[in-house]
Amino acid sequence: MSNTLTGITPVLYEALNVVAREMVGFIPAVSRDASAERAAVGQTVRSPIGVSGALEDVTPGAVPADSGDTTVGYTDVLIVSSKAAPIRWSGEEQRGVGTNGTLANIMRDQFVDGMRKLVNQIEVDIALAVKKGSSRAYGTAGTTPFATASDLSDIANARRILEDNGAAITDLQFVMNSAAMANLRGKQSLLFKVNEAGSSDMLRDGMTDRLEGFALRNSAGIVLHTHGSGTGYLVNNGAGIAVGATSIDTDTGSGTILAGDFITYAADTANKYVVSADLSTTPIVVNKPGLKVIAPDNNAITVGGSYTGNFAFSRNAVVLVARAPALPEGGDSADDRMTITDPISGLSFEVSVYRQYRRVKYEVAMAWGVAVVKPEMVATLLG
Repeated sequence: MSNTLTGITPVLYEALNVVAREMVGFIPAVSRDASAERAAVGQTVRSPIGVSGALEDVTPGAVPADSGDTTVGYTDVLIVSSKAAPIRWSGEEQRGVGTNGTLANIMRDQFVDGMRKLVNQIEVDIALAVKKGSSRAYGTAGTTPFATASDLSDIANARRILEDNGAAITDLQFVMNSAAMANLRGKQSLLFKVNEAGSSDMLRDGMTDRLEGFALRNSAGIVLHTHGSGTGYLVNNGAGIAVGATSIDTDTGSGTILAGDFITYAADTANKYVVSADLSTTPIVVNKPGLKVIAPDNNAITVGGSYTGNFAFSRNAVVLVARAPALPEGGDSADDRMTITDPISGLSFEVSVYRQYRRVKYEVAMAWGVAVVKPEMVATLLG
């Protein structure tokens, strides 16, 4: 096996083809800014956001209106992870497996596993960011949604939150945990009865393309959120806290309130507001668009229970920035390096090879960061 990457390029692309068909829920659902440029941990990457001009009347004339200039917006995303999956072989090990194709097959599987590990970690990071960046929640913590046959009110109410918040509804995504997906497949007969659904997709393949305006996706990156221990907190504002506020001053109370927790207060038990940051000192900060009902002074604040989330959002609400890891000026000791891009997800994996004493080390690497840029376009369905 060559110590440059040219000899294993077919192996890399064969591995890439396998990974490209193992998509996870969040990565294909969010807005992606992925390229072969380099970035370092702690670096801020500016992701552009294009907008059109304001609406104008169509007025026939000799020439079109002198309009259309816009300022390109942007969102800044911090690169927080730079990781590599290592693969190392000695000459003795390579000879031990033979040269009749066995080595190439093993290395293909190693590269598949390395790419999968990177993708899975990115998936977990997106799930964590979306959980902390959600506007409000619906449902009952600890109770898996879609448990009532022929009842899709859970996803309908998640969409209601987005619509009430003014979210764009043209590219909606719904990412479920495995328990919610099982209920959808097993209990919602209107989806898998062909005469009712109009399609055999759910019955034959276990997945339907769209439901209630959402692209449906399933993610193993969603894990249980264990709620904080906060209790006894009261609203502290003589005039009350106004509708739209995202900061809630408190007095009394003890224990933790964590990012991703949801809270209610006595004057508004219908809305479940998602906390954006761990509480160290007052105030409690919730995500935009903020409170829907005035919070009177001395209203009791209740921290919700632990849950495994499901998430409804507009694609443009969440941005994933993926880059090749940073290198020092002049490069490092790698003997060869190449970037291969997954044509489905758009993610670029950097593959490097390092010659060592009677052995060779390969490395699959990526740097990335995630940001929820429009919390009002994200809603949590509790489970």
